[in-house]
Amino acid sequence: MCRWFAYVSDTEPCILEDVLIHPQHSLTKQVNEHYFPGLLSHEPGASTTKQEIKIRNALYNMDGMGMAWYTNARQAFDECKGLRPAVYKTISTPLNDFNFRSLAANTSTKACFAHIRAASGGVVSPVNNHPFIFGRHAFMHNGTVENFTLIRRELCTFIEADCFANIKGSTDSEHLAALYMTFLTDGQGKAAWERQYPLAKMKDALQKAIMLVLALQQKQFGPAVAESLVACRFRNHKSEQPPSLYYSTTAGVTLNRKYPGDPDGQHENECATCRPRDHGPHVIVASEPSTYKREEWTLVPKNNVLTADRDGNVTVEPIVFAKEWDGKAESDE
Repeated sequence: MCRWFAYVSDTEPCILEDVLIHPQHSLTKQVNEHYFPGLLSHEPGASTTKQEIKIRNALYNMDGMGMAWYTNARQAFDECKGLRPAVYKTISTPLNDFNFRSLAANTSTKACFAHIRAASGGVVSPVNNHPFIFGRHAFMHNGTVENFTLIRRELCTFIEADCFANIKGSTDSEHLAALYMTFLTDGQGKAAWERQYPLAKMKDALQKAIMLVLALQQKQFGPAVAESLVACRFRNHKSEQPPSLYYSTTAGVTLNRKYPGDPDGQHENECATCRPRDHGPHVIVASEPSTYKREEWTLVPKNNVLTADRDGNVTVEPIVFAKEWDGKAESDE
């Protein structure tokens, strides 16, 4: 299963190295180690068996790494205003990638997306690594679109032409990203990728994309049992859990070397120059916590959607689906 991490703040930049590399359980260490508070207990004498934890930790994320960090560098040189994502992707193990480590050590940002991949389909290639970029928008996915190869042809008929042309790889995730962008922009094409959209619109687009995928699966197989961010934790199964998803509005302090605290829970940062209360509002959404302070992280419930606005306000609520998809593919008209 893939692992991912997102940081957004309107006022407080972070050094990529602090949030992606330094912590003992940072994203780049989650290649073969996993930590699931709220899902599996890691405390001594807990009811969770060693076998359960071993099964979770048997998942290796060795199929590539990607990150996007938002920068306003271009606005001084052309008409590109505001923050836009810069992207780095590699198929090397992140901690062995000199270029990644150098970028992370020397780049600060108020918004970043990072992802390590465990391929469920598609070749191992940088082009298939997340995040996927559409203008100013970045998209990541952790999980699998079941039977994607069987619904792919019809799914593509719903994707707007510019969004479809922006698909560079072969993964289910990138097609889902293009579908989301089609709904977000109301099919208005590439020019609409540069706009900002209300959180409600982003949330609605994500729900519509999920609903369409479910509708195509049901049609094929019968009913199945920088400034703002939207994410969901979803699985179309009565009892089994979806991939893990956590959020935090305080862990950025622990991860930032300017402030006291230690992501590994061992000692305080004696070199801190700032007070915790001076840290700006921020939101982190990640597939696993990257600090060992359990109180900093909240598990998003199954089949819930999270929205975070530019002021750091987080809302988590159940995904609301219509009873059935009411759209039609072009081939059905």
